[in-house]
Amino acid sequence: MILANVYRRGLRGFLPWFYVGPALLFLLLYLVLPTVQTVYLSFLDGRSQQFVGWDNYRVLLTNPATGIALRNNLLWLVGVTGVSVGLGLVLAVLLDRVRYEPIIKGLIFMPMAISFVGASVIWRFVYAYRPAGQEQLGLLNAIVTALGGQPMGWTVETCWPLADWAPITLPGVGWEWSCWGIPFLNTLALMTIMIWLQTGFCMVLLSAAVKGIPADVVDAARVDGATELQIFWRMTVPLIRPTIAVVATTVVIVVLKVFDIVWVMTGGQQETEVLASRMIKEMFNFREFGRGSAIAVLLLLAVVPVMVSSMRRFRDGEDGL
Repeated sequence: MILANVYRRGLRGFLPWFYVGPALLFLLLYLVLPTVQTVYLSFLDGRSQQFVGWDNYRVLLTNPATGIALRNNLLWLVGVTGVSVGLGLVLAVLLDRVRYEPIIKGLIFMPMAISFVGASVIWRFVYAYRPAGQEQLGLLNAIVTALGGQPMGWTVETCWPLADWAPITLPGVGWEWSCWGIPFLNTLALMTIMIWLQTGFCMVLLSAAVKGIPADVVDAARVDGATELQIFWRMTVPLIRPTIAVVATTVVIVVLKVFDIVWVMTGGQQETEVLASRMIKEMFNFREFGRGSAIAVLLLLAVVPVMVSSMRRFRDGEDGL
């Protein structure tokens, strides 16, 4: 009897590991071990495979190209995540009340079914530009020309000038600001593609959360005199905060990994470069696998705090419901 009880308790304790064991083994082989190897490679010289300590990180952090890539990644994070999630939330609320809602949502979600490379090829035709004196191609430049404006190299220009003023220079620093208009035009043009791709995804997930809000609660707020804007900010957003956190985290991770759009649209030119494209250049163009691995480690370190913060907000949101 005692042996039977011990056997049953042992079997009961083993069963959970039996179910999760294959998944844990898969994660160990295809996630943990490659990550450890990448961290190890980041401390080696890319060609001689000699241990160089923090040299790869030091070279990267003092390289102006890495600074530009990091700046662009921050622009992508703030711009794409903010606009995609915000626009997706507004569309989810507005389209919840219109006729033919599934058809409209399907059309907005459709770009998500296109690969990043395919979307980039489509947008190359939209942004297409040739210098003056040649035939102007591209939908956007055709519209600009029809309105009386000058065609522009949307993925080439770093500034859309709105005024012709002298540049500002800080003596002794070498810093100069010469853009009196819309800066980072080429990066903003690439970010638009990602916003076009991600907004439908955000809208669908947030729409499901909006539909989960009890209708009688919203009706009660209207009866009490709440305006539509107050219902949106003080009721809808707090109630679906966990879903917003998950959607925002997903977009952040996608944005941190962005490479295809930059590479297809501009070939990874320096002014539009992001960390992922810089990593590919270091590893395969310059054969500096150590520096490329160091960039991969930096990207990993950027993702982990975002995930932890998102999960914490998700938990807080669940507790608050």
